[in-house]
Amino acid sequence: MLKTDTIIIGAGPVGLFAVHQLGIKGLKSIVVDNLDKIGGQCIELYPDKPIYDIPAIPECTGEELTKKLLEQIKPFKTKFFLNERVDEVKQDKDAWIVKTNKKNEFSAPNIIIAGGVGSFEPRKLSIKEAEKFEEKSLFYSIKDKENLKNKNISIFGGGDSALDWALELSKFSKINLIHRREEFRGAPHTLSEIKKLEIEGKVKIKTPCQLESIEGDEKISSITIKFDNGSTEKIKTDVVLGFFGLVMKLGPIAEWGLNMKKKTIEVNSKNFETNKKGIFAVGDICSYPGKLKLILSGFHEAALASVECFTRARPNEKYRFEFTTSSKTIQNRLGKK
Repeated sequence: MLKTDTIIIGAGPVGLFAVHQLGIKGLKSIVVDNLDKIGGQCIELYPDKPIYDIPAIPECTGEELTKKLLEQIKPFKTKFFLNERVDEVKQDKDAWIVKTNKKNEFSAPNIIIAGGVGSFEPRKLSIKEAEKFEEKSLFYSIKDKENLKNKNISIFGGGDSALDWALELSKFSKINLIHRREEFRGAPHTLSEIKKLEIEGKVKIKTPCQLESIEGDEKISSITIKFDNGSTEKIKTDVVLGFFGLVMKLGPIAEWGLNMKKKTIEVNSKNFETNKKGIFAVGDICSYPGKLKLILSGFHEAALASVECFTRARPNEKYRFEFTTSSKTIQNRLGKK
């Protein structure tokens, strides 16, 4: 079991800033996130979308903001546990024990929930037999494209992820790009490149149609798609990739006995503690009178929550507020000697 001062659930901008605020107070933290990358909504939903409400930064993208926050917390050498979901939280005297779906266990006096509007999970294929092939020959994300070389791949989806991967994987595999509509939602330039590959015979586009069935034993051998006109086609397939976007779910958080209000967690605005001592909620997932759903507000909430985290993690020490410009201790922690 890994012991730390604070367990942060959520690796979005507010979770990353919580790492910073804890770090300058001398507290260690670990971060758990259900996504396979750091950045939360900023990276998963709008990495290229401009953000205008970060103080002193007129404009930046979600990806740029994430990189800057990671650079800011680099001195604290924080451990991240990605693609991992917190399944269980239980109290043990003055500590909280957290268990994840990957059987990792953590212990800390504090938990900060910075999970945005919940955890993100991929939208999945609706046919029943799809589930048994998941993580064998059916995937909703790609971790290592080397495993997809020299395969017959059927890609479902009409957005940027489907088009981008069709383009990339066509370099070394046979691709069927399947979408339920005639029109694609992805970038026009990428679609134009896909059309060229279709002429060259490297990509086959199937529209408008949907998955009818999956055939195979341990792994997929073929799929059958059904077109809007009622006709069907059987396609030899080794791997199915589904890119239908993400759904947001509160997940197990809803079962932790916290005060919930319309899928948000009620907190007091003094230190953003929930009705459970030592569990805090910051960012879009928390609610209180006057709440504004801004990244800026989440930063403020994380800063105040970190003060109470210090009190709980260091009960024999008195918290003394110091400006980062004048505190030699803080500057040393940031490597600014």
